[in-house]
Amino acid sequence: MEGRKVTLSVDSVSKSFGDFTAVSGLSFEVEAGRIFGFLGPNGAGKTTTIRMIVGITVPDSGTVELFGRRFSHELQDRIGYLPEERGLYRKMKVSDQLRYFAALKGVGTKEANKRIDFWLDRMQLSDWKEKKTTDLSKGMSQKLQFIATMIHEPDLIILDEPFSGLDPINVEFMKEVIAETKSQEKTIIFSTHMMDTAEKLCDDILLINKSEKVLSGSLREIKESYGRNIVALRCDGGGDLLGDESVVAKVIDHSDEKEVFLRKGADPQELLKKLVDSGAGVTKFELIEPSLNDIFIDKVK
Repeated sequence: MEGRKVTLSVDSVSKSFGDFTAVSGLSFEVEAGRIFGFLGPNGAGKTTTIRMIVGITVPDSGTVELFGRRFSHELQDRIGYLPEERGLYRKMKVSDQLRYFAALKGVGTKEANKRIDFWLDRMQLSDWKEKKTTDLSKGMSQKLQFIATMIHEPDLIILDEPFSGLDPINVEFMKEVIAETKSQEKTIIFSTHMMDTAEKLCDDILLINKSEKVLSGSLREIKESYGRNIVALRCDGGGDLLGDESVVAKVIDHSDEKEVFLRKGADPQELLKKLVDSGAGVTKFELIEPSLNDIFIDKVK
């Protein structure tokens, strides 16, 4: 596609540990300046794939290209990686720790100090600058590690479960920061189990299960391919009609309405007509797209 820039290309990558296949023939691309959701159940192979991308683990076969070049350790300074297993020095002061991480990526002391002040202010941690990591809450430590990931201004940012340990308010805050980072034309890959968050943030997704790719593409195209086969329904009566398995695949009851999943090819207008004809009091009948969580469960099952 003309004008399309690819930050990451993974081609037929496989990795095994003894008799266990962690990743099998996985191929995908991540376009520059987009947020890419890397999704899958526990044990699917996400973390192993990420470790191959950043050079911690070497693939058994296949290739990884970054910024149009075969992977090399020289390219690692252009990557910011927040691993699922956190790694901070507990006895070091916050400022000293961030200067150390900046130095590892070649950022000089003067510039590092400017960036540290900016990020501590942005992440609402300025008052903790001279505190030790042991003085921080779990959520604060998570924010600190995010700063360490960003301190060298990487072009590719990889976030493995970035919302772990954060309360709902700080989850929303971190989502704002990630969206701001994307606006700076950075490429972001993040792995998460929070499907609602992925749905709000991601431009593209890759779903893997049991070491293999099962679904990939832009979130909009994927949702449109599923069609609007779900009805948000609120009504009194008509319960017998919802048990018609030729029309209805399943019904999920919520506190004040139902989600009705229709069979492929079923006409939602015909269901509405039957409900009205039966005397049911229909106060809501809305065709909706499947959520990313619905798609995730459907594909993994």
